[in-house]
Amino acid sequence: MNFEHWRYYARGWLLHFLGKTTQAYEAYLVAFRLDRQDAQSARHLAAIAAQRQNYPLAEQWFLEVLRIAPEDADCHYNLGFVREQKKSPQQAIESFKEAVRLKPTLDRAWFGMGLAYAALGEHAEAAKVLSEAARLQPMNGHAWYQLGMAYHHGGQPDKVEQVVDKLLEFDPKITRQLIKDSGREDLASRLPEMPW
Repeated sequence: MNFEHWRYYARGWLLHFLGKTTQAYEAYLVAFRLDRQDAQSARHLAAIAAQRQNYPLAEQWFLEVLRIAPEDADCHYNLGFVREQKKSPQQAIESFKEAVRLKPTLDRAWFGMGLAYAALGEHAEAAKVLSEAARLQPMNGHAWYQLGMAYHHGGQPDKVEQVVDKLLEFDPKITRQLIKDSGREDLASRLPEMPW
């Protein structure tokens, strides 16, 4: 066991826990340099970089994690998220696809993939993956809203209506937003009485 590595890792963990992210980052960096197979330090370095919205750096660290642990579905999801934040939707889709290949029930990866497809204007693909996100999280109003918008942009008004009916079962506020954003005021009479 490399005690010097663990000393720096433990120091990083404690500083991170105390909210001292700059010092934690430095300690994790030393720990990683002492053990290049330390996926956990790389995860923390990526998380701190993402928290600081330094997405290029976060991407580098998530790639390091995946070099060490290529089957880590959550890390593929996190890599997709930072790529989406970097405005690289095609790369984000690749990461999200790998995440759901490894862990098909990872609903947030399906959701992220749907947003990335929508950003590319590929609304039919967005609808396919967002319907999976909604299936996995049937009470997630945001997934249903994005699915409705994908149908709207894809020219499927009947499907928008179906999403409105589903959303009305549990989230009238997001339903109202979907009706407004999709220009489907013809469906507004289905809403309970609430001020617009």
